[in-house]
Amino acid sequence: MITTAFGYIAALFAIAAILHLLETRSKMAMFKYLPAIVLLYFVVMVCATLNLWQQGPTIDATYKALRNNLLPAMIFLMLLDADLRQIKKLGMKMIVTFLLAAISIGLAFIVTFALFHQGLADDAWKTFAALCGSWMGGTGNMAAVQLALNVPDASMGYTLLIDSIDYALWVMLLLALVPYARRFNQWTGADDSLLADIGNRLDQQSEQASAVSAGNLMVLLAAAFVVSAASQSLATMLPTTAYFTHTAWTVAIVTLAGIVAAMTPMRHIGGGQILSTVLLNLVIALIASRANFGELLQAPIYILAGLVILVIHGTFMVLLAKCFKLDLFTCGLASLANIGGVASAPILAASYSRALIPIGVLMAMLGYIVGTAGGLIVGKVLALIAGV
Repeated sequence: MITTAFGYIAALFAIAAILHLLETRSKMAMFKYLPAIVLLYFVVMVCATLNLWQQGPTIDATYKALRNNLLPAMIFLMLLDADLRQIKKLGMKMIVTFLLAAISIGLAFIVTFALFHQGLADDAWKTFAALCGSWMGGTGNMAAVQLALNVPDASMGYTLLIDSIDYALWVMLLLALVPYARRFNQWTGADDSLLADIGNRLDQQSEQASAVSAGNLMVLLAAAFVVSAASQSLATMLPTTAYFTHTAWTVAIVTLAGIVAAMTPMRHIGGGQILSTVLLNLVIALIASRANFGELLQAPIYILAGLVILVIHGTFMVLLAKCFKLDLFTCGLASLANIGGVASAPILAASYSRALIPIGVLMAMLGYIVGTAGGLIVGKVLALIAGV
């Protein structure tokens, strides 16, 4: 059993690294449907269940310090790719579809929670708010909402399980539908002839970052850590309520800083995506390390609730496609850019055409901007339903 802080962090990094190597170096088919970042949930949760590390004051303090300080830094680095001027090039149809998909996910969470909340844990509204942040943006948004709402670590086990199982099923479904895109488009009356043109235009206009170097990595890390520290310090000076805490202010400030930085030459410094990926894996591993399969006695109802959310969302997207003559690519990518983020949206885009990968990346970046706010707004509604 691991009892030291350094051993705990070393174990989490080792698990993440092994999964990354298997995903990039092996030819295992499962990684086409289950990215390493999803499997990281399961593996770390299994290790926690088997008591690979000791849950004590030392490791608890390490967990809290790393999560609270690294999460704002990770959000800042992720947002460096979310240049609003580039996202505008997606075209209004795709942006509006993405936003409608996000709204449908939020409504699906509200409806599902209203149906299931009496059979869930007392603080389940926080758990669902965190999951909503993830399914509107990404895992970083989930962690941000968790931090903002002070979601108990043990309760996050339910969220991780829903996010892993139901998300994986949704990814596989959307990928399985790709061969039927033309038939779907004929049914909706969509004109998909512009997709290749849009992909080529974005690909040609995308700006190349400078080469990754030790100096660049140090500059980016320094900027991310300074923003993290400054945002936390500034948050303590701002007024709070029982709902909007100092942590929520921290997340809001660092998000604004990231959006602004993405429109400056800083976004061209090579290495931001690499560093944000490393931090994201560590944050995910940290969260999963606090969960335990032995505490998931109510897991079946949570998994069922997650499936209901996806069914409501999927039905809305099909109706939206029929009413507005949208193609399957636009609807599927808008959905997966919300629910899967950058981990899977580019994969779905590539299954249609590699020229469309930039659209998948840029649309997923929208989620980083709206995910945290969306999760917090839905969380407020869920709290009202729960009578909190």
